Amino acid sequence: MSKFITLVAFLATFSLHAQEAYQFTSVIDLEATPVISQGRTGTCWSFSASSFIESEIIRLTGKPIDLSEMYTVRQTYMDKAENFVMRQGLANFSEGGLAHDVLNSIKKNGLVPNDVYNGLGDESNSHNHAEMVAVLESMVNTYADNPGKELSKKWKPAVGAVLDVYLGDSPETFTYDGKSYTPQSFLEMTQINPDDYVSITSFSHAEYYAPFILNIPDNFSNGSFYNLPLDEFIKTLDHSLENGFSVEFDCDASEPTFSAKHGLAIIPEDEQNNKTALEALYPELKVSQQYRQDEFENFSTTDDHLMHITGLKKDQKGNKYYNVKNSWGTNPDRIGNDGFINMSESYMRLKTISITVHKDAIPKDIAKKLGLN
Repeated sequence: MSKFITLVAFLATFSLHAQEAYQFTSVIDLEATPVISQGRTGTCWSFSASSFIESEIIRLTGKPIDLSEMYTVRQTYMDKAENFVMRQGLANFSEGGLAHDVLNSIKKNGLVPNDVYNGLGDESNSHNHAEMVAVLESMVNTYADNPGKELSKKWKPAVGAVLDVYLGDSPETFTYDGKSYTPQSFLEMTQINPDDYVSITSFSHAEYYAPFILNIPDNFSNGSFYNLPLDEFIKTLDHSLENGFSVEFDCDASEPTFSAKHGLAIIPEDEQNNKTALEALYPELKVSQQYRQDEFENFSTTDDHLMHITGLKKDQKGNKYYNVKNSWGTNPDRIGNDGFINMSESYMRLKTISITVHKDAIPKDIAKKLGLN
C-alpha cells in the first residue's frame, strides 16, 4: 500500500511539473496611479472607481492626481442613509457600492485630492470602518423604526456628525498646487465629466442593447446598465483598452481560483485542477452566455469586489489575460504580483458583473446599437 501511495504522490507531482509555469508578456499597459489598500473597509467601489478616474485624468490632462476615496465614501453614506430611512428600513445599507455611486457623488459633490481629505483623522494610518459602520447601522435602523412616531429633522445632521467624527469634516475650500479650489472647481480642473461614463453588463434575463436596473444588492441607488451579448461585452472591453481607455469593473472575487497571493484569477476546465492551476498553465473553461447566466441566477456569481483594468497580457501559449489593479495593498507576505491580478478571459467572461467605460471607448457599431451616438 505504501508503494501505491508513493506512486500516486509521484504522479501528482509529475503532473504539476509537466505543466508549464506561467510566463506573461505585457501587450497593453495603460498609465495608472500606485496600488494602495482599502484597509478593513468594504469600500473597494470607491478605491477602484477613484483609480479609474485618476487614469482618466491622466489621459485627459497628463496630471497624476491622488484623489480622496473617503470624500466620496462620506458623501455616499448620506445618500445610503436617506435611501434606507425613507424606505423604512426595507433597503440595503452596507459598506458596498458600485462605480456609478462614485460618478453620482462626483457630479453632485465634486472631487477632492487625498492630501486634503484622507478620512483617517489623526489616530491611524490605515482605514478601519468596523466601528463606524456599526454605529451608523444602529442609527439608521432606529430612524427607520421611528420610535417617536414623528421622525424629526435632526436625523440627517446626526448621521452627518458621526461621519465627520470618523472621517473628518468635508472641505468647502482648499489649496492644491498653490491654487485655491472648491470641490466643484477642482472637478472642472480635472476635465472629468461624469455624464461621459456608462456602465455595461451582459445578462440574458434582460433585453439586449437597452438599459435596465441591474438587480444586485449593492445597487441601492438603482443605477442603470446597458446590456450586451457576452461576445460584444468582451469586444467592448478589449476595444477600450486597445484605444487607451482603462476600465472599471465589478466581479466575483470569492472563487478559490481568484488568488491575490498568486496574482491570478482563472477558471480551469477541470475543477480538479483549481489548486494546481494557480501554479501552472492548464486548459480553461469555455464560458457561454447560458453558463454565465446560470451561475448568476444560482448565486454562484455575486458582485463582491470592484477593481480597475489597466491593460492586457498574454501567456506563452497566446492566451489573453487582463491586468487588474486591486486595492488590497502590496504586502509581499500575502499579496503577489505587486498588488495586480492577471485575470484570464474565461474568468472575465464568467465572473464579471459589469464594466464602466468612457462612452468614446465603445466600438462605434455597438454604440450605435445602444443609441449612444
